[in-house]
Order: sequence, then C-alpha cells, then structure tokens
Amino acid sequence: MSRLLPTNPLGSFVASVVAAIGLAGGVAWGATGDHLDWSSLPLPAIAGGQVPADAFKGKVVLVVNTASQCGFTPQYQGLEALWREYRGRGLVVLGVPSNDFGAQEPGSNPEVASFCEINYGVDFPLLEKQVVTGTGAHPFYRWAAERTGALGVPRWNFHKILVGRDGQLVDWFASTTAPDSARLRAAIDKALTP
Repeated sequence: MSRLLPTNPLGSFVASVVAAIGLAGGVAWGATGDHLDWSSLPLPAIAGGQVPADAFKGKVVLVVNTASQCGFTPQYQGLEALWREYRGRGLVVLGVPSNDFGAQEPGSNPEVASFCEINYGVDFPLLEKQVVTGTGAHPFYRWAAERTGALGVPRWNFHKILVGRDGQLVDWFASTTAPDSARLRAAIDKALTP
C-alpha cells in the first residue's frame, strides 16, 4: 500500500510520534502478523448479540465510522448502494457508529439503528457505538492505525478502511471520499478480483 509509513528516517520519526500519542504500539488484537483475524475481535451488533465473524471470512470489508448528525451522513445512501451492488461479489460494508467527532452520534444504539433504517434503508451490518481513535479505540481501529500510521487514522466521521479477503489492510479513504468515487470503487473492484 503506497500510503504506509516509509522505511526512512522521517518514517521512523513519524512512527515514534504515532507511538507516543497512543495510535500504535503492540496491538495484538485480531492480528496474525499483518493479517486481521475477524474472529478474535469484539463485534457487538447494534441490535444486540454479535455480528458473526464468519460473515467476514474470505470477504473484502469496507469499515466506515459513521454518525447521524454529520455533514457526511448522506453517505449512508452511497454505502448502502455499494453494499447492494457488491455484496454478491464478496464485499461487506461494516458501519461503526461513533460519537468521537463533534459529538455527532449522541443517540442510543436503538436510536442510531432506527435512524439508519428509516432515513437510508441501511441493512448492511452496524456495530454498537464505538470509540475509533486513541488508546481506547476499538481493537480494529488500533490494528489499522498500526498499519497506516497517523495519516490513515480517522480524523472525522465517514473515514473508510478497506480490508482484503486475506485480512490485509488494502487502503484507507478520507471522509471526503464519497462511496461512489472512482478511486474507492476501483480499490474495491481490485480487492474483489480473484
């Protein structure tokens, strides 16, 4: 992946800054080397219970931290369209509601689920609300931060992280990258190609 930290002195400096502010540092959750093991992650479903880890086995997964009161909230519509178009080929869109940015996801889990269903017809999997930044972040986000460095850590709602069928982090996309963007769709198509 072209945006991972380079192996040069500047990259070492950035990596040390990342570690110092708690964005990296030996996270073992869900990882075997660079490969993510979905079955070792907590995956609490927004409606209760767990999202089954086998739903991700051998799939390409687009993980998106979401919020209901954000300028990017209409991206739910595009994410649902991606899910409907690509799920038959092996894509899973996973929404991770979070109140980390601008307190733009203040509702309870049932309120968030209802909002998503009523306003955007969302039926892709949603986790319970999670922390997505810093040392208290959900283990998936700590794993991803180790691989992307500070530049790939969510800075706002609707940040996107693409994980390949093999559990490797493929790429990440800023909040401003719309679900229908050519760059995101090309990355998904490439990841889905056997």
